[in-house]
Amino acid sequence: MRIKPTIIGGLLAAAVSLPVCAAAADDAAVARNLDTFNTVFKELNTYYVDSIDAEKSIKVAIDAMLGDLDPYTEYMPASDQDYILSLTTGYGGIGSIIMQVGDSVMINEPYDGSPSARAGLMPGDIIVKIDGDTTAGWNSEKVSKNLKGQPNTRLSVTVRRPYVGLHTFDITREKIQNAAVPYYGVVRDSLGYIAVTAFSENSAEQVRNALLSLTADKRVKAIALDLRGNGGGLLESAVQIVGNFVPKGTMVLQQRGKEKQDEKTYKTTQDPIARDMPLLVFIDGASASASEITAGSLQDLDRAVVIGTRSFGKGLVQATRQMPYNGLLKITTAKYYIPSGRLIQAIDYSHRNVDGSVNRIPDSLTTVFHTANGREVRDGGGITPDITVTYPDMTRLYYNIVRDNWAFNFATRYVNTGHEVAAPEEFEITDSIYADFKRFIDPARFKYDKVCEDRLADLEKLAEIEGYMNDSTRAQFKVMAGLLKHDLNKDLDTHRQEISQVLAMEILKRRYYQRGPIIHSLKTDECIDKAMQLVAKPEEYYKILNTKR
Repeated sequence: MRIKPTIIGGLLAAAVSLPVCAAAADDAAVARNLDTFNTVFKELNTYYVDSIDAEKSIKVAIDAMLGDLDPYTEYMPASDQDYILSLTTGYGGIGSIIMQVGDSVMINEPYDGSPSARAGLMPGDIIVKIDGDTTAGWNSEKVSKNLKGQPNTRLSVTVRRPYVGLHTFDITREKIQNAAVPYYGVVRDSLGYIAVTAFSENSAEQVRNALLSLTADKRVKAIALDLRGNGGGLLESAVQIVGNFVPKGTMVLQQRGKEKQDEKTYKTTQDPIARDMPLLVFIDGASASASEITAGSLQDLDRAVVIGTRSFGKGLVQATRQMPYNGLLKITTAKYYIPSGRLIQAIDYSHRNVDGSVNRIPDSLTTVFHTANGREVRDGGGITPDITVTYPDMTRLYYNIVRDNWAFNFATRYVNTGHEVAAPEEFEITDSIYADFKRFIDPARFKYDKVCEDRLADLEKLAEIEGYMNDSTRAQFKVMAGLLKHDLNKDLDTHRQEISQVLAMEILKRRYYQRGPIIHSLKTDECIDKAMQLVAKPEEYYKILNTKR
């Protein structure tokens, strides 16, 4: 039966008017609720028995409202904006990571080539004065604020260097922007390796310079782009880095939001440097955002073999909007889709559990997409590597050694008492060094999380409550308790390999900064092992990508 034109016209008119009515209703609801909030706050401020910190209360209310959305939408007053701005555009300072340990604030790591490194500051140095003012009672935030300042301004920093004594350094502040490529070089004679730790304003330039150097080296047969541990940054930087490997004008991602102005297509704008050279990309669970754009688009375009573990799964785009009184609202405005059309966002924040928690999208609910050469890839859970590398779980012993700075403090003593540190390629934790570390640990002060013992005690209580405890089970529990009792000396020997890694990293960064631990780790890196197998057998590389050489 055909519908009369007049009825069709009426239905269309109704459909057009619905969004307008809905928008008007939404505006009214917003106005009504803002009025209610304003009234409640005024009443509290006037009649509540104790005085109210207005700034703190409003910040708590804003945070609660934004916390119901996603963890990336946040409000930052002017005082909290230094960190986010420093990640992308840099800051004026001395160029050093600091950390608070007890009542002291110390240097954790100077950046290579920074004013602090050139002056001679070292990890473990305890900051006792800045410009003659004692730092006693200062927290790390106050110390950081006093170390920062306008570039080309001078300051004096006095430190107490453990096992050495007091030192005073005169330092000129500079604009600090952390190196996005702390190390690149030729690994195992034929692999051009580039470590990328951030996506900032200068990341693309640093990667491009590294590529120009590596591709000019006749030994290099393939390129490895290491994005492990890289939490992302500027989206545009990712697009520029991808542009080094694919033809000019290649679509890298599409951004889609609620409004038309939030929709945008990003394409490469430059001629590639390494268009045809085999490319490997390393990722792990901490590779997120711009890292996933880089790895995912190169995978979708069948331009790279991705090696490692599944990435974090952040497919949301944020923009910043200026707020009154110099506040800043970082707000999720869109989702991004890589060339195959997939969204790699792993968590759906719009559907929460009753208790407010959120879950990862299960693999059974993900959708199959296809790469340029027809390979199957999936959405909704980060980037799944083409070659998976399985890493052992971190032990509680390792966690305790890192958390309580045993490795950090040992490295400080090792270097400050005059021990030589060999080049990263050659340095090893010898039997003598490891034995010295074991002696360095004071069992009386070592806080060992006795997880197995605690869980067994809980199980024993539960067996008692449930009525399963008798002489036989009690005897078995006693046997099990004996088997699970921690022996620190034995555990240190059992887990020597992983503990030696963190010891080497801490010692090396005192002489070679970030690049030292990276170079050392590459000697036993499983991702490098997998990459070298593909370099040795190029046909396997092209088979994975479903393409001909």
